[in-house]
Amino acid sequence: MPQPLPSSVLFCCDHNAARSPMAEGIMKKFYGTGTYVQSAGVKNDLEIDGFSIAVCQELGVELSRHRSRSFDEMEDWGDDLGSFDLVVALSPASQRRALDLTRYYSLEVEYWPILDPTGLGETRDAKLASYRDARDQIVARLVERWGPAREGAQ
Repeated sequence: MPQPLPSSVLFCCDHNAARSPMAEGIMKKFYGTGTYVQSAGVKNDLEIDGFSIAVCQELGVELSRHRSRSFDEMEDWGDDLGSFDLVVALSPASQRRALDLTRYYSLEVEYWPILDPTGLGETRDAKLASYRDARDQIVARLVERWGPAREGAQ
């Protein structure tokens, strides 16, 4: 049974270049602006992945303006992790970092084991298929947690 939407969610993964930006963009598209949604990575050493942009465009989700950022940059820019209701980690490394950073806060950290599509596939079509798999896993987890996309959400 779907749960009520939180007022704020942070999605995180290793580099904030593929999975977490996809989750951020899809959640905004599906559920509108009533929930504050951000994403971050353990590291910020990569730009947004072009394959992530392509597979999200198939759902009408625009990611090309996304700028990758790390947990440390979030804090430097004034985003307090304690202000989020929920942190959703999409990789084991981001789960460890989120749990470490939030041990003094009263907030929930969930782990969603989403496929890391980077480096998978030899051809463009095979790579796109891997990214679609990751995107579809994110969509399935969102719908399982908060129900189907809201009509007219974005």
